Amino acid sequence: MAGPIHYEVYVRKTAPAPWSLLMAVEDRKTAIETAEDLLKDDRAAAVRVTKETLDPETMEFASVTILTKGAPEVKRKRLVSEEEAGPSCRGAQDFYTPHARELIGRVLDDWLARQGATAFELLHRPDLAERLEASGVELQHAVQKIAVPESQAVGQSVHELVRRYQKLSEQAIERLMALGRSQKIPDLTDRSIADVAHRLSGKAERGLLMGAALAGALMPLRGARAKLGRLMDMAEGAPAEGPPRALAMVPIEQLASELLSARTSLAEILGPALDQGGSLAAVVRMIAPREVDAVLRVDPDLALLIPPLDGPAARLAERLAVGDFPLLATALARMIARELKGPRRLRPSDAVGEIEILRALATLLTAASDRLLSQEEVLSAFAERSKSLVTADFVAAYVKGCPTVLDEAQHLAWLCENVTGASNKRSAARWMSACVSSLRFESEMRQAGQTASQKLLALAALQRSARLCDLSEVEESKLCDAIGAVGDVVERETRLLAQLSRARVSTPQKLGALLRLASGEAAPLGPAADRAKAEALRLFRQPQTRADLTAAPEAIAPLKDLMRAAGLAA
Repeated sequence: MAGPIHYEVYVRKTAPAPWSLLMAVEDRKTAIETAEDLLKDDRAAAVRVTKETLDPETMEFASVTILTKGAPEVKRKRLVSEEEAGPSCRGAQDFYTPHARELIGRVLDDWLARQGATAFELLHRPDLAERLEASGVELQHAVQKIAVPESQAVGQSVHELVRRYQKLSEQAIERLMALGRSQKIPDLTDRSIADVAHRLSGKAERGLLMGAALAGALMPLRGARAKLGRLMDMAEGAPAEGPPRALAMVPIEQLASELLSARTSLAEILGPALDQGGSLAAVVRMIAPREVDAVLRVDPDLALLIPPLDGPAARLAERLAVGDFPLLATALARMIARELKGPRRLRPSDAVGEIEILRALATLLTAASDRLLSQEEVLSAFAERSKSLVTADFVAAYVKGCPTVLDEAQHLAWLCENVTGASNKRSAARWMSACVSSLRFESEMRQAGQTASQKLLALAALQRSARLCDLSEVEESKLCDAIGAVGDVVERETRLLAQLSRARVSTPQKLGALLRLASGEAAPLGPAADRAKAEALRLFRQPQTRADLTAAPEAIAPLKDLMRAAGLAA
C-alpha cells in the first residue's frame, strides 16, 4: 500500500483452515464491512481485520488486530524444531535476561516477598543467593514450576529439564558467591556511582558488577518507597553521557521496573490510601506528566480525581518527563492497560466514582496515546473494562441510591455515554430502555409533584442525553420514542398546550413558548412536540399575529432561531 497505514482482511474458508490474506485497503470502514459481509454471506468461516502501521525508521509494519469474528481457531499441536528443543536457558548468564527475571520473580514470588527483595536483587546479591540455596525446598519448587510447562512446550522430559535447571542454578549461585568472596563488588557508600561507572566501563563483567553494586546499596533499606528514593539519588549522580551513563542507568531502570511491577510495592510508593482507580491515575500522572498537566489546564475539575505525586514517585515522574527510563514508561503503560482489562473494580464501594475515574483515565490515556499506547490499545482496554459496567450487579449498585426513577434514567443515560464498544453500548441502552419504558417511570412522571412544564423540561433533557450517547440508530430511536410517549401522556393529562393557547400573554411570548416545545428544548420530541408545532403554525397564520410581530420587530430575531430548530424555517 502507498500510505503508512493500511488494513488487511484475512479469512479462513473452514474452521481448521489457516488464515489467508484476502485484501489490503487504506479505508478502515471498507475493510470491516467487507469482512462482515463475507461472514454474513457464508463465504468464510472466520474473518480477521488487522491495522498495519509502517515504522519509517525500521520500515517494518506493526500489526494490531481490530476485528475477529467467526468460528474459533482450531488449536494445533506445535511442532518443535531441533533448534527449539531443549531448555530456554542454556547458560547461567541467561538468567539475567528480562524474560528470565520476570519468570524468576513469578515462581519465587512468596520467597522474594518474605525477603523484601526483587528478582534483580536475588541475581546480584551473594547473601540472597546463599540464603536461597540453603532453603532447598524453595529452589526445588521453583525449578519444577518452570520445568513442567516447558516440557510440554518443547517436548522434552521433565526430569531432564529439572536436572538441567538445577545445574544452571548451582552454577549461577556459585558464580555470584565467588564474586562476593573476591571483593570485586564496588561499594557505593564511599564512592559515587559516576566514579564506579567510569571505573567499570570497558571491563568484561561490568554489567554484573554494576548491578551487584546497586543491589548492595539497597540492601540496608526496607520498603519499596525507600529503595526507589535511593535509586533516584543514584540516577541524579549518574554520568552525564556516553557508555558510563548507560552502564548506570540501565540497571537502575531494571530495578525500578521490578519495584513498580509488584502491587504491594506500588501501593507503598504511591500511598496505601489509594484504591485501584487512584493508583492507576497516579501511574498515568507519573509516566505522562506533561500530558496530564495539559489536560488539567483545560479541565481543572479532573484534578480532584488525579492524586498528586510526592517523594520518590514525583522524582521518577521528573525523570520520565525528560526522556529517561523509556522502557519503564512503556512497561507501566502496559500495566495500566492490563489492569483495565482485569476484573478488579476501580472504586469497589462507589459505582458512580468508578465511572468518574474511568472517564478521567480515558481522557488522560487518550491524550498520551501517541507516545505510550496506540489508540487501538486504549480503545480495547476501555471496551474490555466497559463490560463490567453493564453487568446486573454493577448497574444495581449504580442506581441503588437514586431517589426517583427519573434520576435513575439520568444515571443510566450517563452510563450509556461513558461505556465504549458496540456490544457494551447496546447493553447499556437496554438498561435505559427498560427504565424509561416501564410503567413505574410513566406513573411517577404523571404523579410527580412538579408542574407540567417542569416534567416536560426534564424529559426533554433526558432525551437530549440519550442522543449524545453515540448509540446505534435503532437503540437511539427506541429510547427517544419511549421518552416522547411519556411526554405525550404528561401533556395530554395536563392540557398544557390548550392552557398556553388561552394564556393572556403577548403573541411573541406565546410563539416562543410553543417553539421551544416544538424544537425539543422544553418538551421531548414526539407527539407533544408535534402538537406544539401544529399550534405554532396555526398561530402564525392568523393576521393578528403578523400585525403583532410587525409592531415588535425586536422579537422576531429570537423566534427565527427557534423556528429553525423546530423545522419551520430553512
